[in-house]
Amino acid sequence: MFTGVLPAIITPFREGPSPDLDTEGLRSNIEFLLLNGIHGIVPCGSTGESATLTFEEHERVICETVDVVNGKIPVLAGTGSNNTGEAVRLTRAAKDAGADGALVISPYYNKPNRSGLIKHYTKLADLDLPLILYNVPGRTGQNLSPDLVAELARHPNIVGIKEASGDINQISRIIEDTRDEEFVVLSGDDAMTLPILALGGGGVISVAANIEPRRMVRMYESFRAGDLKTARELHYELSPLFRGMFIDTNPIPVKKAVALRGMAAGPVRLPLDDLDDDRVERLRQVLAAYD
Repeated sequence: MFTGVLPAIITPFREGPSPDLDTEGLRSNIEFLLLNGIHGIVPCGSTGESATLTFEEHERVICETVDVVNGKIPVLAGTGSNNTGEAVRLTRAAKDAGADGALVISPYYNKPNRSGLIKHYTKLADLDLPLILYNVPGRTGQNLSPDLVAELARHPNIVGIKEASGDINQISRIIEDTRDEEFVVLSGDDAMTLPILALGGGGVISVAANIEPRRMVRMYESFRAGDLKTARELHYELSPLFRGMFIDTNPIPVKKAVALRGMAAGPVRLPLDDLDDDRVERLRQVLAAYD
């Protein structure tokens, strides 16, 4: 179900001292992505500023996304937390809203031991909604090792992983060790998409696809069609954008880029802050190459 290009969408806010959710802008952005052929969509991930959404906002974003998508493509809702009880609540809410699956980051800050991680993910998977693990050691301070991932993959509702460790050897080992399972490995880093596809991965949960969905889809579909030359050309064509999305902490650059493209974005919420003028100018120059 969860293969191809799945944008991790931003959460638009209205301008003001206390930025409120911009549901009209959210719906408009999703429509734009649907028109450009994406294969799935991920609301309320790190790129969607899930850490600063209230429970009510989190659930509203998922409901709005499901409503706009209307079954055209899978909705993979971010529902992770470093509090298992909160993750249970959000995962249940996503299931009730009609999401097709949940993307669950490994608990950050707590640094749970192996048995704690297994119990955390098993409790969520037992809610009977397909689960994608999310490994991003740079944000969580802890790595999901290949042997742990392989063990979790045996659960029938744990169907994949978003891998953002940046370790190609580890990613290769996860693909190798889960070949006998119904399990997909997705890139969590746009720049790693093509190498991971070459190893047998299933696609990407993408930041850059908020800006260039059609080019990202073409790269993926070219690879799947066996046209490696075109896929490689698009990878290098998109590489400056991949780098541009990380000139500051995600989602600060992508949210500014969405705004520069004339779509709904608004400010980031504290403790994040907007790009400084120098970085905004650098971002304008990057985007100009794609206009």
